[in-house]
Amino acid sequence: MTGNPQRKYRADYQAPLYLIDSVDLSFDIHERATEVTARHAVRRNPQAPDGNQAWRLDGRDMRLLRIAVDGRELAAENYEQGETALWLSDLPEAFELTVVTEIDPDNNLSLEGLYRSGPILCTQCEATGFSRITYFPDRPDVMSRYTTRIEADATRYPVLLSNGDCVASGDAGNGRHYAVYEDPFAKPCYLFALVAGDLGVIRDTFTTASGRNVALALYTEHGNEDQCHHAMASLKDAMAWDETTYGLEYDLDSFVIVAVASFNMGAMENKSLNVFNTACIFAHKDTATDGDFARVRDVVAHEYFHNYTGNRVTCRDWFQLSLKEGLTVYREHQFAIDHGSPGVTRIEQVRMIRDVQFPEDAGPRAHPVRPESYVEMNNFYTITVYEKGAELIRMMAQMAGRDAFTRAVKHYLDKHDGQAVTIEDFVVAIEASAGLDLGQFRNWYRYAGTPRVSVHPSFENGRLTLELAQATPATPGQDDKPDFDIPVSVALFDEAGQVVREPEILRLQQQRQSFVYDSLETEPTVSALRGLTAPVRLEFDQDEAALVRLMAHDSDPVSRWDAAQSLYMATLKQAVVADLHGQDLPKLGQGLIDAISVLLNDPPADRALLAEMLTLPSTIQIGEAFDAIDVFAVEAARRHVKRAIAARFEHELTRLADGHAPTGDYVFDQDSAGRRRVFALALDYLATLDTAAVRERARSIYEAADNMTDRMAALNALQNLPGEEREAIRADFAERFADYPLVMDKWLRLQAATEDGDAVARVRDLLADSHFDFTNPNRVRALVGGFVRGNPLAFHREDKAGYGLVADEILRLDALNPQLAAALAGLLAPWRRYAEPYASGMREALARVGEAELSDNTREIVSAGLGEGG
Repeated sequence: MTGNPQRKYRADYQAPLYLIDSVDLSFDIHERATEVTARHAVRRNPQAPDGNQAWRLDGRDMRLLRIAVDGRELAAENYEQGETALWLSDLPEAFELTVVTEIDPDNNLSLEGLYRSGPILCTQCEATGFSRITYFPDRPDVMSRYTTRIEADATRYPVLLSNGDCVASGDAGNGRHYAVYEDPFAKPCYLFALVAGDLGVIRDTFTTASGRNVALALYTEHGNEDQCHHAMASLKDAMAWDETTYGLEYDLDSFVIVAVASFNMGAMENKSLNVFNTACIFAHKDTATDGDFARVRDVVAHEYFHNYTGNRVTCRDWFQLSLKEGLTVYREHQFAIDHGSPGVTRIEQVRMIRDVQFPEDAGPRAHPVRPESYVEMNNFYTITVYEKGAELIRMMAQMAGRDAFTRAVKHYLDKHDGQAVTIEDFVVAIEASAGLDLGQFRNWYRYAGTPRVSVHPSFENGRLTLELAQATPATPGQDDKPDFDIPVSVALFDEAGQVVREPEILRLQQQRQSFVYDSLETEPTVSALRGLTAPVRLEFDQDEAALVRLMAHDSDPVSRWDAAQSLYMATLKQAVVADLHGQDLPKLGQGLIDAISVLLNDPPADRALLAEMLTLPSTIQIGEAFDAIDVFAVEAARRHVKRAIAARFEHELTRLADGHAPTGDYVFDQDSAGRRRVFALALDYLATLDTAAVRERARSIYEAADNMTDRMAALNALQNLPGEEREAIRADFAERFADYPLVMDKWLRLQAATEDGDAVARVRDLLADSHFDFTNPNRVRALVGGFVRGNPLAFHREDKAGYGLVADEILRLDALNPQLAAALAGLLAPWRRYAEPYASGMREALARVGEAELSDNTREIVSAGLGEGG
């Protein structure tokens, strides 16, 4: 497709012309084609604009076999058919519409609509995948009750699944069988799901608070069942948590999850039939790390929580996506905090915002949490909509108080049950229930960009005056920003680290505001923006002594970690500047040495928190501290400081590794995972010294490991230490786990991130290997994404070969899977943030992609990156 794709604007929203009360779908599945018969009970929407407009039904990549109104077949001249839709005119007020289409799931490589993932046929309909199944108004504000009949070969597809309850099944003759499902809840078409295949299953039950027994089933390809028990346990934990925390009891008699290998997203919350990427379901100690276990737990919970916040109450239109995603991510965050290390879990959430969302807000595709326009909706499943959207919910919860906010969410769900609504409806419901004034707060939904909040304290005669100021940089299409309503949590400590003012939330609502604390005996140390109470950049020039004090004594884990990060960052920034000017890189300052000594000699009880506080800021965070990112200077600075810490504290780090070395059988719990994290971090620091002892220790850890977390700790320590030890365990790893695709994805990331040798040539060879599945998004993300994010020196190398590799893969993927191609294009789009020669090299590669005939998905990303309007 060429030319300028059509842009959709939130301001142009109109209510649907017709409503569809019920949908009766029949799928007749055969080897080379599937016939879909759809019967709709249609009536004119009383809220629709007057007039005799044509009714648009979305549809693409299918063959229209028949269309009829009240049983009368329409001839071709009675409707208008285009590439992505057909239009019907002169329709009665109420009628039955019959549409028969033919689709080809086996050759549908977009992974939207009905498609094949190995032996499994499955659907992915969000955002607009239903229009690849049948002609239908593919928009979330058309909500219908669905009955689905599936017929297929009984041997090849013994399992037939859809939304709701199975009300009939049986023999269809000629070796075929059928199943009929009824979903009693009205839903938009994006929540429709179908699965057919020969699948293994694990089953369980959950008894709700009212005493109902819910049948639980988790389906996957045969042989993978043993990797699914953690996901099932996580589902039951989520169901219990939602009842206890929000009083939300599951509303059907069955809940089903299906895990498939080829999936563009992590998972999909289809009503009662969640479809998951295997990467977000499989978790076994032999094949998954602690991080994988945590991700499975949280994603399973997220999709279950959507049953109310997304399914029972859904979006009016896709501009409101954060209505369901921001709220559900917030609920997922609460669940994760309640099921892990609370402080460290929040630190991980803060890191996601700073490492991914802040750069997005500073890049060419910066957009509000509620976007005002889009070309391709799939491009707006962004970290801004999800994670920043969740931070907005968190701000409201902090201002209301957790209990009041929980009651307000219940009020919202009760008020709008069964409706498709807007973000404004949600905010109004929270205001009404919690008694908040959120008028100015709405600016967070309207404007892009990351506000900067500066803190200027002054102390005189027992009075501390805190002057807070806010400013938000310009973003594409939004040069001038109003003042935001920013909650800033503040506490005061004395020189001994004792609290002299308990934490309180200050609401910064003007460009500048002053807050006064009286009756203080001495000048206190200020702890500001505790827990990241708002997604802002804090500009607070605290001295080294204050940072050391906060790191040692602050009661908020995020603030302790932030203080450590600030201490590291001061040295790292000096090192970057020195490298840029050809000077010797600085030594560790005494303040930083003293702070690390305190951590190592008097560590926090939470071992995961110790690991976080000993971890240097990411290269992303270091780069973001400069107007233009010099990749090689940032990498040199971080390596220098990391090795300097390892050399200065070699004895202490060795002792730390010894004290946290693997012992006993693997258990996934907070304490055990924290100890493994500390061990891996100590080993990683020591590996920078490249001693024979470290190499031997990594090898022995790998060989003795009874779990993937310890194996990966050894592999990561040897990552950039070429030699016999590394090659031996990599070869063993590849052979041992050759039959486990998700583990081989880890191996691919290791290959892509290895710095010695020609990384570009190595990645190209792997892409060309006959065993590489180019149609599997997990595989592409592991290798190409792993190369870009894990090997910046190779990606940004001087001959521009790294940029060329990514551009080639975008062009190769775009015709098959536009969503994945667009995601890769996003890796080149923020070229303006980089110093030369990186910026021009990235832009040249992006411009080469832009010269090709592209899908709307990829064209939108490329055009934004090149600054071509829109």
